[in-house]
Amino acid sequence: MMASQQPLFPMVLLLELPLYALIVAGIVRYRFIHRRAHRQARFHAPRVSCVITCYSEGPAVQNTIRSLASQIYPGPIEILAVVDGASANRGTWRALQAMKSELARSHQRVLKILPKWQRGGRVSSMNAGLQLSRGEIVMALDGDTSFDNNMVAEAVSRMADPAMLGLTGTLRVRNRQASLWTRFQALEYLVGLIATRTGLGAFNLLNNVSGAFGVFRRDVLTRMGGWECGTAEDLDMTMRLKRYGRRRRDRRIGFEPYAIGHTDVPVGFRELLKQRLRWDGDLFYIYARKHRGAFAPGIMGWPNLIATLWYGLLHQIVLPFVIVIYLIWILMTRPAEQVMAGLILIYGLYLLISLLMTVISIAMLSERRGEDLRLLLLVPLFPIYRGVMRLWSTVAILAEIVLETHKDSSMAPWWILKRSRY
Repeated sequence: MMASQQPLFPMVLLLELPLYALIVAGIVRYRFIHRRAHRQARFHAPRVSCVITCYSEGPAVQNTIRSLASQIYPGPIEILAVVDGASANRGTWRALQAMKSELARSHQRVLKILPKWQRGGRVSSMNAGLQLSRGEIVMALDGDTSFDNNMVAEAVSRMADPAMLGLTGTLRVRNRQASLWTRFQALEYLVGLIATRTGLGAFNLLNNVSGAFGVFRRDVLTRMGGWECGTAEDLDMTMRLKRYGRRRRDRRIGFEPYAIGHTDVPVGFRELLKQRLRWDGDLFYIYARKHRGAFAPGIMGWPNLIATLWYGLLHQIVLPFVIVIYLIWILMTRPAEQVMAGLILIYGLYLLISLLMTVISIAMLSERRGEDLRLLLLVPLFPIYRGVMRLWSTVAILAEIVLETHKDSSMAPWWILKRSRY
């Protein structure tokens, strides 16, 4: 029986377990070293420009604007709402117009609305907002994401470090009670995003600055020419920031778990698979096509190169195929009882990892422990959910390899994506 499991366990031991150990070490490092230093930077209060990319949110965009207008941050906040395709999304435009009188009474809060009557996609919206922004700090935020009232203060306190090029904050699942799938995603965000990004960010190894919640220095974005057209603009910007930071020693990209936003996730299983088809396909597009030439120590530096190869390429792209090949192999070559015994053993290993990572995340990072403790009930099924998502990753990657699905994305019209060089 053990012979049938030998191909998988070296992959788990060499890729998975050391990665989780690094993440846990990073969480400890953040909690007991970085967090204390961040609290000492609260006096830093430069002008902040929040660029909100809006498309078809309708009245829901008002929640985003209110959450930014009610920030306890002492400095000025400029809210730039860019409505993409405003001629077809007049509901969103009118909802924003209705907020003007409400914000007129807000101290140091200004709302500016930019209607782009023809649709140009997310990148064109962010670049338009960047051109109009006047803040030292620029936040690229989604129009359907709301924020805790201390988000700006927490994020800016991290940016007080002059070496910090940019950072991303925590995204929590706002509609976690909508279905079983949203609850699974809430646990996935807690363990797979918040904990992972905290751990990697503590060692300057962050793999992605979220497109829904990115914080940057305006002068850095301007020197880099803003965002580039194409899909996965968040991962693309992260790779470009790493190259930019490599040319300027001791520059970092960070993650702040206590700068918190709330977003809705897919409710149904079909919608979830469709989202991951785009996410995982775009991951392959960025790593294997657009930025394949960046995988060199002279460009990224050894630590970031190893982390990106390890977590980005091997863990997120190669390992799903290894798992699929392994499952096919044991199903074709081993008796049913050995297959079942092997799968139970693998399930037990991932159950233990999931339980430990969930407990560590709640104990050391969660600011909503009452809510997050209820997610422990999902842990026994979580390895199965993660396994299904990994198997689906192979479909997404194969679709990108064969069909170049990044050129057929809802993030921008086809005539914009066609301009991408890759």
